[in-house]
Amino acid sequence: MPLVTLKDVLQPALREGYAVAGLVTLGWEDMRAYVAAAELVGCPVILQAGPSCRAHTPLPILGKMFRHLAEHASVPVVAHLDHGYTLDECKDALDSGFTSLMYDGSRKPLAQNIAETAAIVQMAHDAGISCEGEIGFVGYADGESSAGTDPQEAAEFAAETGVDAMAISVGNVHLQQDKQGGLDVDRIRAIEAVTEVPLVIHGGSGVPVTQRTELARNSHICKFNIGTELRMAFGDALRNAVNIDPQRFDRLSILKDTHDPVVSAAAEVLRAMGRAS
Repeated sequence: MPLVTLKDVLQPALREGYAVAGLVTLGWEDMRAYVAAAELVGCPVILQAGPSCRAHTPLPILGKMFRHLAEHASVPVVAHLDHGYTLDECKDALDSGFTSLMYDGSRKPLAQNIAETAAIVQMAHDAGISCEGEIGFVGYADGESSAGTDPQEAAEFAAETGVDAMAISVGNVHLQQDKQGGLDVDRIRAIEAVTEVPLVIHGGSGVPVTQRTELARNSHICKFNIGTELRMAFGDALRNAVNIDPQRFDRLSILKDTHDPVVSAAAEVLRAMGRAS
């Protein structure tokens, strides 16, 4: 089926009480495995091209890859720009066939974040696609510290930008390799009390799986971004594929052996999103 927008998959999730996984891609091997996992589970999937992915592969190529996978998939697929930092970058993604933009102005003052996000929302909506914004800064494991989302600022941001989804900072951290974190449920409840916009958790790999499922079913969190744990699964599979036969050198033969383990890991992530099978 053709690519769909972020709004197309998040509004049903909000109404029916589940979440959709935004799976961070780095190349053909993982994005293909993610779509296969979504078909196995029977659920939509959001393929995300973040800054490191874009540094490796140009946006026009990524757009074609996402579109090819979607056109041959039996489930809805979203082509999502993750952490776009400039208007030009977001426009490049739109021109490359992406169906969802995420503008990250979370490091900027509130008024500037609102103004810049609103402009990109308008551009996206004029083109018939979706836009996600971020209010409150989500930090990085062993890096920048988080700045939690203020509920009243979140209400203002949602109302003035018109975003289709809103990423929030509620104890989540990017690049966390364990699941010892846990989210601030009181802050989540305060945010969802002042807006109906679907909420997004970046750094979802650090959230315990049981809490992901609980919040997917019983909150306005409709999207969990998952990257680190699937990169770890890919790395383990690649290491095993290389080490099992030191004489093997053909990259296609080696990479083929990563497919099934990554499909299995991604399917496990997708099943935990609270959607009834």
